[in-house]
Amino acid sequence: MAEALIQVENLYKLFGSNPKKHMSLVHEGKSKDEILAATDHTLGLKNINLSINAGEIFVIMGLSGSGKSTLIRHFNRLIDPTEGVIKVEGTDVMQLGKKELEEFRRHKMSMVFQRFGLLPHKTVLENVAYGLRIQGVAKSEALQRARQWLETVGLAGYEEQFPAQLSGGQQQRVGLARALCTDAEILLMDEAFSALDPLIRSEMQDQLVQLQEKLHKTIIFITHDLDEALRLGDRIAILKDGEVVQQGEPEEILLHPATDYVEAFVRDVNRARALTVETVMKDPAYRITADTISGALQQMKGFDRDYGYIVTDEGYQGTVKAAKLEQAYQADKDADLTDALYEQIEPVEPQAVLETVIPNTLDADYPLPVVDEQGQLAGCLTRGTLAEVLGSEHKPEAGNPKEDKDTKASA
Repeated sequence: MAEALIQVENLYKLFGSNPKKHMSLVHEGKSKDEILAATDHTLGLKNINLSINAGEIFVIMGLSGSGKSTLIRHFNRLIDPTEGVIKVEGTDVMQLGKKELEEFRRHKMSMVFQRFGLLPHKTVLENVAYGLRIQGVAKSEALQRARQWLETVGLAGYEEQFPAQLSGGQQQRVGLARALCTDAEILLMDEAFSALDPLIRSEMQDQLVQLQEKLHKTIIFITHDLDEALRLGDRIAILKDGEVVQQGEPEEILLHPATDYVEAFVRDVNRARALTVETVMKDPAYRITADTISGALQQMKGFDRDYGYIVTDEGYQGTVKAAKLEQAYQADKDADLTDALYEQIEPVEPQAVLETVIPNTLDADYPLPVVDEQGQLAGCLTRGTLAEVLGSEHKPEAGNPKEDKDTKASA
């Protein structure tokens, strides 16, 4: 397994006049409030350990005061830790000298701020080109590249405008273009969309996802909004009082909250919009590989269901009922299976959002086959699974679900 692009090891931050002196209290397990009362020092981060992979969107989320913005400012050393190690591509950032740190910030990481951070006296084009000019790129080249990125984020034609002439969403697009223009490998986004109106915020989220599909940047995204975290994150770390209380893939956090704090976060999330078929589908156990009616019936006798999925070397072909096979058997037991015997059940894709497949799932007599882009049978989606995931307090174990006994339908 490749080494993570960014590694955070045993990171602590204690704010105050003499943090080193009081770190013993932190290691003794004293609470944030106890340390503040005894020392007038504030515990910002406690024993943070993270591995962030190249090309992923890693979301750090938590409520106000949880330490998420403090943490992101450690990656480019806007804040230095009291203890701990931060490695980027194996290099300990804490060991960089002043000149090395300047080069690191200019070339390795870019940042998008909540309040845009644009220079009001410079045009949109000049704002986007600013990072390149700091890097020493010639003005003509910097402006040319800036124009390209403005077009990419949908702001072609706004080059000569000033930030005050733009809407909030447009200003944030300028900030995003400026960060991307430097071609930094790592993008830090601190509550980048939280100051925007809901509709504009949703559009910016969509644009970030679309850009990431092309650019494959390593993005560290800070938010207090779980819906935003679930929509954007490949993985999520949730902070509380400076500690990571859970980290994992979105569906893991949604279906298996590790603490009461996380459970309170996920309680009101619309799972139908947050989960995909792939995260809750079951293994397609009832495969039929025979090519004749008699062979198919023989295989179905080993099932505890009255249906099966026809699968050949070419992939999924259709779903058949036992009753229809038995009728065909009486007519000609040696006949080949044909699509005339298949049920009219539309397969669904693994990446489909649950909300989009609920009607088909409820209308079908049998579990919906889940078929991937290659035409292979990847799983099945049952009404029982939907009821369990969307309507029950019980969280099914992703990847190892129990079979729905109530899904069996009559022929």
